[in-house]
Amino acid sequence: MATIAPDLKAELHTDRANPHWVRLDGDHKLDHIPGEDGWPVMGTTIMQLSDPIGFQQRMTETYGPVYRTRSFGRRGVNLIGAEANELVLFDRDKLFSNEQGWGPVLNLLFPRGLMLMDFEPHRADRRALSIAFKPEPMRAYCGVLNTDIGNAVDRWGGPMQFYDAIKALTLDTAASSFLGLPLGPEADVLNKAFVDMVQASVGVVRRPLPFTKMGKGVAGRRLMVDYFGKLLRERRTNPGQDMFSQFALATREDGTLLPEDVVVDHMIFLMMAAHDTITSSATVLFWQLAKNPGWQERLRAEARAVTGGDGLPVGYDDLGQMELTELAFKEALRFMPPVPNMPRRALRDFEFGGFRIPAGTNIGISPAAAHADPAHWPDPERFDPLRFTPENVAGRHKYAWVPFGGGAHMCLGLHFAYMQVKLLVSHILTRYEVTMQAGRDPSWQAWPIPKPRDGLRVELRRIC
Repeated sequence: MATIAPDLKAELHTDRANPHWVRLDGDHKLDHIPGEDGWPVMGTTIMQLSDPIGFQQRMTETYGPVYRTRSFGRRGVNLIGAEANELVLFDRDKLFSNEQGWGPVLNLLFPRGLMLMDFEPHRADRRALSIAFKPEPMRAYCGVLNTDIGNAVDRWGGPMQFYDAIKALTLDTAASSFLGLPLGPEADVLNKAFVDMVQASVGVVRRPLPFTKMGKGVAGRRLMVDYFGKLLRERRTNPGQDMFSQFALATREDGTLLPEDVVVDHMIFLMMAAHDTITSSATVLFWQLAKNPGWQERLRAEARAVTGGDGLPVGYDDLGQMELTELAFKEALRFMPPVPNMPRRALRDFEFGGFRIPAGTNIGISPAAAHADPAHWPDPERFDPLRFTPENVAGRHKYAWVPFGGGAHMCLGLHFAYMQVKLLVSHILTRYEVTMQAGRDPSWQAWPIPKPRDGLRVELRRIC
């Protein structure tokens, strides 16, 4: 069990509003960690944002799996590898704070999302919200998604920007299954608010000044709070089978309803996560299927076998039969995880990789780095869903693949993500062959959520 070293006690301060919050005074406490502080004022921020993968590879090759950086005005330590993922995500000794790790990035935009909560408050809200992901609600979502996805993709075809089409579709399906209503003309306004909020998370200016990314993101949040606040009051009066109704009626262990502002914050965060992360992951999957037509045909054959024909819905009870599709989705998540890096903050001293790391240190781990480690993934640039067969998984470090996080903070909606992607694969591949121009791989924006800069230009050739 890690403890606070005597020589640091005088420099650690507790915030009375949050007894877990600690501050480390003096950047010199990290001088013994190898790494770089970067440029004056900006530190390593621009280098990390402009080429995060290249920067991370260079730092690991130069300094090893434990290295120091200074970004967004703060010194921090990055821990790279499956063992680091296990230490931080499993967090056996409750050493790390999600709230204080994600807070400086997201607290003006997505406060009180499950990802930003710690320990007992996190456990209590997660338990209350989990009702929305029980089998019966999930069965209802499956029916709604089948209808919406089928109707939408049936209108597709020809050359298109796949990312943009999937982003619009996932927002519509999130509205139907999460909110129980079609968005209609408000979709563009809400989509812009989500985009502004996500982009603000990596804005260099961290105050919501006019015309800055953070200023636009905070304005987007105000719009979302107003929209969801009005809808919540309606749902508590007249609930439906949608996810928001489940949240609106969720209770804590004492039987009380979750407060209105808490439900609104959770809903905004989950809408963002379902909307943007599924868009990113589905785009990666279809990019790879376009490049690997053999795998595309295998998934098409599986979907036809499960549904009994082209363009037919997938029954909720049949989702488990789409085993190859699940393997392919897992490989897409390995290839480019939707959350490439995860921040935490150390609440107490700990040791890792031969270094003592003091309480108050900003910690970063990298799913993207672990997913590309040839020690766990031979030929990591090759798309190979068979990496996830049971026999291959059995011999691999459990934390070498962590696209959904891990431990107490494992993504609450991961089964919803699997379901939605399986439905997308079935409805698209039983209608179309997905192709792209040979040798025309897109350039990807890695932060804050990966997306192709050209929108992923593909052609959908109708086959039914």
